[in-house]
Amino acid sequence: MAIQRVSPASLIAIVVLAGLAAGTYWLVQRTLPSDADRAPYVKQHIPDYYADDMAISTLSASGLTQYRINAAHMTHYEDDQTTALKMPAVRAFTPDQPEVTATSKRGTLNADMSIVDMYDDAVVVRQAGPRDPEMRALSEHFQVLVNEDIVRTELPVQLFRGSSVMYGDGMIFNNISRAVQLLGNVHGTIQPAELGGKRPAPPAAPSAPPQTQQGSKTP
Repeated sequence: MAIQRVSPASLIAIVVLAGLAAGTYWLVQRTLPSDADRAPYVKQHIPDYYADDMAISTLSASGLTQYRINAAHMTHYEDDQTTALKMPAVRAFTPDQPEVTATSKRGTLNADMSIVDMYDDAVVVRQAGPRDPEMRALSEHFQVLVNEDIVRTELPVQLFRGSSVMYGDGMIFNNISRAVQLLGNVHGTIQPAELGGKRPAPPAAPSAPPQTQQGSKTP
């Protein structure tokens, strides 16, 4: 078997290349900051992902849809994990109860999706039920507390219930008990037909006057 000799020039080239590689590695290590010098990354309030036509559903303990949150566009922020919403709609589903929907032009969703804030031309609508007319509330801000099943506002609000209208400086709506509480300076007009959710009984028809029957007189 022939033995191939390596020329001195080849050895010199190999040594030079090895030296260059080692020197390059050393320079890279010297220029990189050490773990002690490297500052921790601080999250900023900047978007980290987007989505169009967003739909999120939360389930009740029985596995039924309790809330559904829709938005035309959403932007998620990395620092506080909040989500900005455009044209959001929040729908609450309660068994055997009319559906409740809250809409607005913009909104925010907190990190654990338990609070939805609705801003700008916010509207809350409870559909009509067997004994109650439709209820509609208008304000510039509504806050939906998903876990508590409550909608509230600290801003002036208009409340329409059938043909009645009320005004207040705030409102709390309990979706479980269906109770509405207006706060502050409350005034408005309530139609008698809607007091207590009962319609007044129609007036009774006037009874005919009693008729007297004349008999023959005996002399």
